[in-house]
Amino acid sequence: MTFNRRSFMKGLAATGLLPAFSSLAPSVLATPTALRDSHQPLLKPKRLSSGDTVMLVAPATVEYNKLSLTLAVESLEALGLKVKIAPNVMTRYGYFPASDEDRAGDINMAFIDEAVSAVIALKGGWGSARTLPYLNYDAIAANPKILLGYSDITALLNGLNHKTGLVTFHGPNGGSAWSQFSADNVRDILFNGSAQTMINPADKGEYLTNRSNRTQTIVGGKAEGHVVGGNLTVLTAIQGTPYFPNVKGKILLLEDIGENIYRVDRMLTQLALGGILNDAAGVIFGGFTDVNAGRGLGNFSLMDIFEQHMTRANKPSFYGAMFGHIKDKRTMAIGTKMAFDADAGTITMLESAVL
Repeated sequence: MTFNRRSFMKGLAATGLLPAFSSLAPSVLATPTALRDSHQPLLKPKRLSSGDTVMLVAPATVEYNKLSLTLAVESLEALGLKVKIAPNVMTRYGYFPASDEDRAGDINMAFIDEAVSAVIALKGGWGSARTLPYLNYDAIAANPKILLGYSDITALLNGLNHKTGLVTFHGPNGGSAWSQFSADNVRDILFNGSAQTMINPADKGEYLTNRSNRTQTIVGGKAEGHVVGGNLTVLTAIQGTPYFPNVKGKILLLEDIGENIYRVDRMLTQLALGGILNDAAGVIFGGFTDVNAGRGLGNFSLMDIFEQHMTRANKPSFYGAMFGHIKDKRTMAIGTKMAFDADAGTITMLESAVL
């Protein structure tokens, strides 16, 4: 059956899922603005409350399955939130939902809309970085709100934090599966404003010792600093651009999925050659899901690669923090100050991420 975009958009409007923005000019909102000073004071968004309205945006790969949108809306409603859908979430433009300018326009619109308390990405994939030149950083800074997502959304999380000082949140996308652990973590960070001490749960289950959610020390020691980072692939893709975060003296978060070990090595090498690993106060590695070691007895393990790079950098680091492409993911506040103990595998938020 041929997809009828106009009929589908009318259907969304009839259900109240599609916002009416006739008073806001998308063509203006999507116009690139001069980049702000990269050294901005920390700008915290207001915390969420039950009954608040959030807007789903689609800055990355197109979503063809309308059920995915329904599930995202239902998940957010289960958190006690009301949901608006940005105009270009389910439209089509090649492998994106819309042009770079229009996807950025939806994000600008969400920040400007006074009825919206948070901006949540529907999914990742690829494409968020292409919207960065078209974001209205002045308008975003003047209307600080929660921005939540992960994976490809790493480009937005770090770009916005770098250009405006806005605290952003590396956590579930709207279309994520939302385990109870992840949902409770979002409530604690974004609703309650908790400054968590993060320790992986230890559950032996039927075994003699805990075999899941283990942390592994790479280089021992403690570190403290403001947090940047997210997905390794996406982060290295914006390295050397005006949107890459200042890593000097900061804690770098890294996670990824579906990469061969040699590609993880290649990307860490890029960070190392760029001075990023030396500049960081320390590195926390989250989930590296479905990383393929390849064939043959001569291959390195993932920990081999981590140890080689982090030993050379001589920075505290550990592997196994619960963020990234894993079922039970924590929400990590980009821009806030944290401390971690690489030997104990613990992370402590030194401040609330929301007002």
